[in-house]
Amino acid sequence: MNNKEAKKSISWHSLPIEDVYEKLATGTDGISDEEASERLKHYGKNSLPVKKPPGIIVVFLHQFKSPLIYILLAAAFVSFLLNDYKDGFFILAVVFLNAFIGMFQEWKAEKSATKLQSLLHITTTVIRDGKEQYIDAENLIPGDLVSLESGSRVPADLRLIHEANLLIDESLLTGESVGVEKKLTVLKDGESISEMKNMVFGGTTVLNGRGRGIVVATGLKTEVGIIAKSVSSEEASKPPLLIRMEKFSRDIGILVILACFLMASVMLYNGTGFTDVFFFAVALSVSAIPEGLPVAITVALSIATTRMGGKNVIVRRLAAVESLGSCTMIATDKTGTLTVNEQTVKRIILPEGDIYDVSGAGYTGFGEIYPAGEDKESFDFSSDKNRGVLQNLALTGVICNEGSLYKEGDSWIIHGDSMDVALLSFSYKAGIDPDSLLNSIVVEKTVPFEPEKRYSAVYYTDSSGQLKIAVKGAFEVISEFCSHVAVKDAKMLINKEELEYQLHSLAKDGYRVLAFAEGCIDEMPKGNPGLSDVKPDLVFQGIAGFIDPLRPGVFDAIKKCRDAGVEVSMITGDHPDTALAIGKELGIASDDSVVMTGNDLLEAGTPDLPIFIKKLKNVRIFARVNPLQKLMIVDTMVKSGHFVAVTGDGVNDAPALKKANIGVAMGSGTDVAKDTSSMIITDDDFASIVSGIEEGRYAYDNIRKVTYLLVSTGFAEIILFTLALFAGLPLPLIAVQLLWLNLVTNGIQDVFLAFEKGEPETMKRKPRDPKESVFNSLMIQESVLSGMVIGLIAFSVYFWLMSEGFDEFSARSILVLLMVLLENFHALNCRSEYHSVFGVPLKNNYYLIFGIIFAQGIHILAMMTPFMQDLLGISPVNLETWFVLLAISSLILVVMELFKFFKFRLIKSSQVYKNPVP
Repeated sequence: MNNKEAKKSISWHSLPIEDVYEKLATGTDGISDEEASERLKHYGKNSLPVKKPPGIIVVFLHQFKSPLIYILLAAAFVSFLLNDYKDGFFILAVVFLNAFIGMFQEWKAEKSATKLQSLLHITTTVIRDGKEQYIDAENLIPGDLVSLESGSRVPADLRLIHEANLLIDESLLTGESVGVEKKLTVLKDGESISEMKNMVFGGTTVLNGRGRGIVVATGLKTEVGIIAKSVSSEEASKPPLLIRMEKFSRDIGILVILACFLMASVMLYNGTGFTDVFFFAVALSVSAIPEGLPVAITVALSIATTRMGGKNVIVRRLAAVESLGSCTMIATDKTGTLTVNEQTVKRIILPEGDIYDVSGAGYTGFGEIYPAGEDKESFDFSSDKNRGVLQNLALTGVICNEGSLYKEGDSWIIHGDSMDVALLSFSYKAGIDPDSLLNSIVVEKTVPFEPEKRYSAVYYTDSSGQLKIAVKGAFEVISEFCSHVAVKDAKMLINKEELEYQLHSLAKDGYRVLAFAEGCIDEMPKGNPGLSDVKPDLVFQGIAGFIDPLRPGVFDAIKKCRDAGVEVSMITGDHPDTALAIGKELGIASDDSVVMTGNDLLEAGTPDLPIFIKKLKNVRIFARVNPLQKLMIVDTMVKSGHFVAVTGDGVNDAPALKKANIGVAMGSGTDVAKDTSSMIITDDDFASIVSGIEEGRYAYDNIRKVTYLLVSTGFAEIILFTLALFAGLPLPLIAVQLLWLNLVTNGIQDVFLAFEKGEPETMKRKPRDPKESVFNSLMIQESVLSGMVIGLIAFSVYFWLMSEGFDEFSARSILVLLMVLLENFHALNCRSEYHSVFGVPLKNNYYLIFGIIFAQGIHILAMMTPFMQDLLGISPVNLETWFVLLAISSLILVVMELFKFFKFRLIKSSQVYKNPVP
């Protein structure tokens, strides 16, 4: 048995912790970075099998799944049976060329998606050489010491060495939806996974509390590794838009086939040979049916996801790209999304009313404490009367703290919650070394912060042997357990009303506030005691005001939302006055009439009551709300008719993210939030969400443009053939010409249209109705009009050529060139449904300009090549004829320019375009 197998066979849950340390050659300081590198070579990456993107051959074979391809292959087979090798080989060439083009597009889209998903690394906190550090979870190795917190995903199988109210969701392994409470007790050998209370397993999720454990298995050696293959082989579902468009293509296809059947019947009645009729019907069907639409849509969505990735937006589901264009409400967190999440203690209010300012910003130990309104340069903190009270408050902030802040060289190294790090920064300014302080006490029990409790606490024994409790959190919670306040070296009765007034004054100025208290207790309570269980008599120490600056650009981003018809609501656990101050600064709110607190929500009832929905209708700031109330708010917004995007980062945000139309997780958030969301904002910036909405609208517009091009040109060909048949003329185009036309125009131009950049007014239109069909009234008007114009122009030229005595060969040759030119010009029309061709800069899509030139060039080359002349039944034209046809084909531009002018310039009340083009 090799070393790896020996490790796997050990029953870690049945060993004392000391034995686990010994067998894995580790300890309370973890292992060294050098040792980690050596072990990584031995054990390999901590990763599970994932479904690889399909190989290029598989992608190529995907292109032959269309029923239209089967029709073409059947046509080729019939051609060979009839010894018509020219048409047979050409049909096969078209099939395989289309397949190669489709293969390249799909393969590129798959590679793009894979590249984006590679950004979704799970990070974890390990202790190496006695210091905490963030690493990629795939670099974990047996023997590593890992820290866990609420909302994180367990990165490997761990034997626990510490836990505080640790609750794990193990449904992935056991199927049990109820969280499992973890303990450190050594268990007997042979226990089932569900009974291993001192173990946590890779892939499971921390629902509550904190923990620390030793990695005992990674990658395929973990319990979840056994089922990883079946999980990774699941097929991803198609986006709803793609499903709808595939159905649309099928419906159009049925109509086209019926039209072809009717025309074929007329042709047979007029004496046309069965073979000619058969190939005509096949070619016209393939040419007129927009079979390239699903592929072009996939390309458009893929391009959008790539562009979003460049703007710090990772799209986990393609459906989110479609949904973004419908967003009418963004329900956003405040901290870290609207603000930079670099809290700094800027003001301290002591119980007697003394106010102190704190200099310095960001996560460093540099700064000074001085009385508000005084000159900090002339103030001596060491002799201040309140120095002891301020230092005691700082002591509580250090003890009741899960962060770390220390200097290494010229840099300050940070870890943990922003408020905790800010308090450590404040302690340095107060003259306290956090490490020295923590080494002088013994932590007995930690009560971690949870949104429902709104406080955190630490039971500890100080250097004199006294058992104490340090508490920080919301004033209204902590003050319930305080009878006295700290005043210099004495105590006095608490005046809650005065303190509340001071707190509100801070909050109104935009500060986030925390209250601090300490107390002595006689004995350590059992279990996981909270304040309501122990009911300690605490001494109130003071209030700290934190400032978290607004993110640069967030004001402009919110203005952009308003212009786009997207409303913004703030949902925060902060004090309502703090939230209102930020809301006023950002233009979200003007007064407190649009503010609602968690208590107000309780009084309003439940979301199924009409009065509840009515009360929330105009509210734009929700403060002091818990995660369950956040879910209720989102549910009410959806019921009110909003298409809602919700931001979140915690495990408790998952229900709201799932309920929202678009769940947006923060890159710094928990794994649960990311797994539940449709999108991930890697920089946590609100402006990135707006950029995502903008790109989503651009993508949807490009899908419309592709649809417009394919449907209108297909309709034009139907018009051309219908008029020719009823006029008693020979077929305007033969089968191979139709196939060639489909190949050199739509086959190139539809994909390049998907690269079109957004139009300036896109973010000034109202959000679209999510139930609205892509093929709406505007699309119908433009497709029918342009299709009829192209069809009529082509028929008129063909009719004139035949009436002037041109033979069928020459007339068709000229008509093919005319159709190529018409579709080249029409591709320019499709660049915008609203703007003039001449108002859309060429730089917005050089790909399409290249595609048009390439399509025209390849057709001219075909006219000059003897082999292609014989194959397609075409011949060269002189330069004069080409210019005449160019002028005639430009009529499609003239007609559509007139249509846009009258619709969007003169008819200001258009119901399709709410904001007329300037």
